[in-house]
This record gives sequence, C-alpha cells and structure tokens, in this order.
Amino acid sequence: MTKRTSLPRLYLLAFLLLLGSHTHSYGQKNSKSTPNFVIIFADDLGYGDLGTYGHPTIRTPHLDRMAYEGQKWTNFYVGASVCTPSRAALLTGRLPIRNGMSSSKSRVLFPNSKNGLPANEVTLAEQLKKAGYSTACIGKWHLGHKEQYLPTNNGFDYYFGIPYSNDMDHVGKGNYKKLAKGGQKSIIKEDYNVPLLRNTEVIERPANQNTITRRYSDEAVSFIKENKDKPFFVYLAHNLPHIPLFASKDFLGKSKRGLYGDVLEEIDNGVGKIIAALKDEGLAENTIVVFTSDNGPWLPFKTHGGSAGLLRAGKGSTWEGGMREPGIFWGPGKIKPGVISDLGSTMDLFTTFSNMAGIPVPDDRVVDGVDLSPTLLEHGASPRESILYYRQNELYAVRLGDFKAHFITNGVYGQFGKKEIHNPPILYNLSEDPSEQFDIAEDHPEVLTKINELVAAHKSKLIKGKDMLAERE
Repeated sequence: MTKRTSLPRLYLLAFLLLLGSHTHSYGQKNSKSTPNFVIIFADDLGYGDLGTYGHPTIRTPHLDRMAYEGQKWTNFYVGASVCTPSRAALLTGRLPIRNGMSSSKSRVLFPNSKNGLPANEVTLAEQLKKAGYSTACIGKWHLGHKEQYLPTNNGFDYYFGIPYSNDMDHVGKGNYKKLAKGGQKSIIKEDYNVPLLRNTEVIERPANQNTITRRYSDEAVSFIKENKDKPFFVYLAHNLPHIPLFASKDFLGKSKRGLYGDVLEEIDNGVGKIIAALKDEGLAENTIVVFTSDNGPWLPFKTHGGSAGLLRAGKGSTWEGGMREPGIFWGPGKIKPGVISDLGSTMDLFTTFSNMAGIPVPDDRVVDGVDLSPTLLEHGASPRESILYYRQNELYAVRLGDFKAHFITNGVYGQFGKKEIHNPPILYNLSEDPSEQFDIAEDHPEVLTKINELVAAHKSKLIKGKDMLAERE
C-alpha cells in the first residue's frame, strides 16, 4: 500500500519540479530578451569635457571605461540647444516644435510657467510601462513643475529631484557671473530656493546642492537594487554642471580643472557606482547604460562653464558646440564595442529602446527617432541620415550626411555675432571641418539642392504643437 501511494506522489513531485524548472527557464529567457535601460543625462556639459573626448585635466575614469568597453559616438546630437526642449525631445522621441515644447517667446519653462509637457505626448517611460518596466526619474525634470506635469504623471513610478533648473528661485544677493569668480566660497545653497521633491511632495527647500549629485546617484543605485528582479528604466538627469556649481566635500577642490572639474568628477564617480551595482547584482549583461547631455556648455560663465572642444560656440546656439554632445553606450552583453562616427540623436533612444523591449512605436503621430540597434549591436550603418537644428521655432540649420547648411546664424549670450539670414546658405563639411570655419557652398550646389529638398519635405508635413512655454502666471 505504501509503495502504491508513493509512486504517484513521486511522479507528481517530478512533474512539479520539471514544471518549475521550465517556468524558471522561461523567466530567465524573457528577462534576457528584455534589457534594462539607464540614461544618465548631464546638464550643460560640453563636447570636450570628458577625458575620453579629449579633456586634458578632468578625470572621468568611469565614463572613459564605459566608452572603451562600449560605444563612443562622435556625431551624437540633442533635439535642442537648451534645457526644456532638449529634454522633451529625448523623452518623446519627437522634435519639440511638434509637441509645443519650444516657443518663439520663451526658450525654457520657469517656476511661474503655466504649462508643461502635454498629456497626449507619449514618454519613453510610458512606452516601457507597456512591457512591465519599473520606471524612475531622478534629478532635473524641467517639463512642468505643476503636479499634472511631473514625472509621476508621465509614466514614472518614482521621482526624486528638482522640477526645473538649479539657478531658478534665486533669492541671494549678487550676480552669479561675478560670484563665480570667487568659486564656491562666494555661493551658498540658500541663495537658490529650489525645491527637492520625492514623487509629488516637497521634502527639502532649498535643496542642498552641495550633496545632491551624490544623492541622485545613490537613489539610482537603490532603485536598481530594489527592482533587479524585473525590467527597469532609470532616467538620471543631473542638475549639473549647469550653474551654480556645487560639489560635495569629498570632491571639492580635488580637480585640476577647478570647481567645474570637481563637479564632473563627482558625476563620474556616481556613474562608477551605478556600473558597480549592475555588476554586483548580475545585471550588467542585460542592461544598457547611456551617458550624454542636454546641450552644450554655457560659455559666458568662463571657468564655471564647460568646453565644446574643437566645436564652435555652445549652449543656446545651432553651431555644433550647442547641439553635438558626448554619446556613450555601455552594455557588455549587448553593445558591440567601438567608436561610431555615424549620426545619432537623443530622440533615437525612444525608438531604439521601444524596439528592444518589443513595444510598437506609436503610429498616430510623427516620431522623429530612428532605431539605432543595428549600429549598437552589430556595427551596422546608422539609419539616421540628417539632423535638424531648431532654435526655438525656427529651423536654423540642417545636416545631411557630412554636410551642414546654415540658413540662419545667431549669436547667444552676447557672443558669436548678431542674427543673420543666409541666402544662399553657408555650407560646411563637418567630417573635414568640424569647427565650421570654411564655407564651401560655391563648390557644392548639388548638396544645397538636396538639403533644400529635405527642408521642403519636412516643412510640408510639419504640424506645430500649441506653444506650452510662453504663458506665465
């Protein structure tokens, strides 16, 4: 009797063990086919500010190693040359003019702005939620400070950060351009009454900017560890090196580059923490980490601003220094190492990550991002062929392949001349002349013809979104 009853039990036990084994195997397979994503987004970082992009004194060993182990893109662009529209472009995969996150009256959102990112826009976080991702936004948001516009109403499960730029809500005395000459001793965190939020609640005001870079990185590490058993997306958008500059006591005064170098070296240290956490948790082989910035350096602040390296101009402009940024992709189980000189854009992250996660890209709107995965995974040619350089609501320049035509040029922050309309456009070959010094329009009328055709096609189908930046309260 004992033998007759134990046999079925053994069969049942074996069946359950086999079922469990298959279930676990399926879960592992599904996990490996659905990568985690981490985007680390600096603020006002110049093309020439990292060691791997040629800076001689700023030490960025973790980012340098990311570039060595992954891909370093040398022609990687943002969607705009200032904060708000650039962030909107990254998160929606669309030119800001399409969703109203650019304006002819205001370049960015302010603490008294009335509006923010439209509710009908689909963010990368909302995309990834469709595939069961846990999502976190950590750091600077700048797409609307009212509750309905905050990250937790735009696809993010968790938010920890400031709602706009760290120089807003200024209550201190003096002009930062003058104070910057004295270094951090002249600037205290209480000069800026910026709130720090956890989800929708203000937990600190003013935000302690001396420690905020470290806290952002630590929050990212915590979120990764808490969500390691399911796919996750972390969007870490640092406040810095946007002015005012602050660094913690562990980094203050340590860089040969001065305070600006201190700031970047602390950001780099945080990148190292995130990479270490991914490795410690066994997630490195199934995670893609991207590092880039929202726009070029804020040059009027001299040593408190960064460097665009050999590129012309900086933040606010449609010269290369305003919109070409470092672009580093790391993922040892997926990214094929190399230096990539093809074109890429932050808008492409929306389409690329959606496709990698198996999520259809919305077909009810124009999405400007393309899928970079053939380049990232196999060194195939990038499908991106052109870059549109908008300044507010005007198309200033277009890059097609190696060539860039400027229809309008304009200085910024009192530098680089006055606004000038060019007819015919001025033309540069950026592969041969990345500093945009030598106009070759007369030698290449056929290139200008192709660029004009591209512009005509773009404008013929362009539907501008309602201006969400102009209104103030």
